[in-house]
Amino acid sequence: MSAETQNKKKPTPRQRGHPRDPPEVRLSKSLSWLLRHGAKTTGLQIRSDGYARVSDVVRTTNIYFNANELTRYQLANVMFKDVTFLQLQEIVNRDQKNRYHLLFEPCLTPSNNSGDDLWWIRANQGHSIKDVKLDLQPISSASEIPLAVHGTTRKAWELIATQGLSRMKRNHVHLAQGVPGSGILSGMRNSSQVLIFIDVQKAIDAGIRFHLSKNGVVLTEGDAKGILGPQFFQRVEYADRTPVPGWEGSGPVIPREVEITQIRLAERAADHTSVAESGRDNISAL
Repeated sequence: MSAETQNKKKPTPRQRGHPRDPPEVRLSKSLSWLLRHGAKTTGLQIRSDGYARVSDVVRTTNIYFNANELTRYQLANVMFKDVTFLQLQEIVNRDQKNRYHLLFEPCLTPSNNSGDDLWWIRANQGHSIKDVKLDLQPISSASEIPLAVHGTTRKAWELIATQGLSRMKRNHVHLAQGVPGSGILSGMRNSSQVLIFIDVQKAIDAGIRFHLSKNGVVLTEGDAKGILGPQFFQRVEYADRTPVPGWEGSGPVIPREVEITQIRLAERAADHTSVAESGRDNISAL
């Protein structure tokens, strides 16, 4: 097996983001990769519910990225030198899509006196680590969510149109509860070119399971092969809200529905931000 083939199969532990991104953006993207995909590669211990000790995360970013990647990424030592709990907390509090969650959980038998051992952090969704089983809220009826939309590119749509949505290496297919353009939207890139609206009830009736993550992303494992087939596509639109020919379905989303979606997402985001910020009262114990 060639080295190139091996690299494709095993995630590379490196800085994420574009070299021109601000340091905090690169750190956030690297943290996302570490908690969602790179724990085993870097040796980071992660619980079945997705949480890792903050002290271990700090140690991994400071030691692993600096030492192992410095020769390949000359800016690594600048970007990841002396990462602290406060930096991680700032990433959690500022993340507009609520990708992360901080948990204050004192250890019964702490290994040391570091305050960081009292704190745990996880990514709310997006994992490819099979051992991670998140505490997701089951969706038993389409009436429980306003809508479910998957955003993609025009090029990817050509394949999706015939083969369906694949969870690929992740544990779930990700769906948003709204469309881009009227606020921060978890579960979809704002740069999406094609919007695929899912007939959730039809899929549920066919045995497909759906869940809701802590930050409002609709998740599904798909069928036994990890596919959400095109028979469950209700309609498909371009980003400008014009229908994709042949996929007009039941027409565009009414404005009020989009407004309700954004209100619910904003309320949920506020709830999670307040939980993360409540930990500031405990910082003095670190």
